Amino acid sequence: MIDDGRALFLQVAEGVEDQIVDGSLPEESRAPSTNELAAFHRINPATAAKGIAVLVDKGVLYKRRGIGMFVADGARERLLGERRSAFADRFLDPLLSEARTLGLGPDDLAELIRERAALASSPAHLTEGTAR
Repeated sequence: MIDDGRALFLQVAEGVEDQIVDGSLPEESRAPSTNELAAFHRINPATAAKGIAVLVDKGVLYKRRGIGMFVADGARERLLGERRSAFADRFLDPLLSEARTLGLGPDDLAELIRERAALASSPAHLTEGTAR
């Protein structure tokens, strides 16, 4: 995880976010401590603390004095909303722009997506992908 050229503290924050989104770190559960994150990723505890601070600032984690950090109520939905918005910005906006250029409407796009989804899930497509 820690290697893609982005700031380490952001990668730590995203790793914890991923656990919240996938359900392996449920709401109201104890989040990993900065020392646990630092040891796991082999980074400075101050860097891990900075990643945790990002999540506290976003309202995803909160501190229980003397106990540790916990996942806030509604954190998963908040993160899913952020990711949906980022997905739309990154993928849907350019798709819609190109579709307009090609004269494709929403129904045309929906049909193309259904066709591609059917192809992607077909057994023939799956075996072709593994043969490469």
